[in-house]
Amino acid sequence: MGYHTLSPEALPATPDRPCVQRAVGDAAGLEQLAANVYEVEPGEQVPLAYHYHDHQEELFYVLSGILHVETPEGTYEVGPDEVFVVEPDSPQRAYSPDSATEPVRTFVVGAPAVDDVHPYEDDDEGESESESGDGGEKQR
Repeated sequence: MGYHTLSPEALPATPDRPCVQRAVGDAAGLEQLAANVYEVEPGEQVPLAYHYHDHQEELFYVLSGILHVETPEGTYEVGPDEVFVVEPDSPQRAYSPDSATEPVRTFVVGAPAVDDVHPYEDDDEGESESESGDGGEKQR
């Protein structure tokens, strides 16, 4: 049997990320799922790129602030104590827009813990929304 307690704030930030990422799953020695706490300042994004996964499911639980998630269907706004779920093969880019008045703090779980990420490019529009601004229509 194995049990862990840890404080995400005590974990070092993962280097070379567009926002502060604290690798909770790595610190706990988890192998079957990825678990991270992200601290996203206005104008920052969570992933390295607009992307999708072949097999990984993702769950974003917003602790504070409002997380924006760009998808090909529009942009979702996810508030505190709300969950946003991403199924495999579903492109997304989570971010905090420049116009945000406070940072976003979110706990993100992905399973299985596999490196199956691919950049998403919207071939229909030529320029993806992530290159052209804050995204499309707002959904809740």
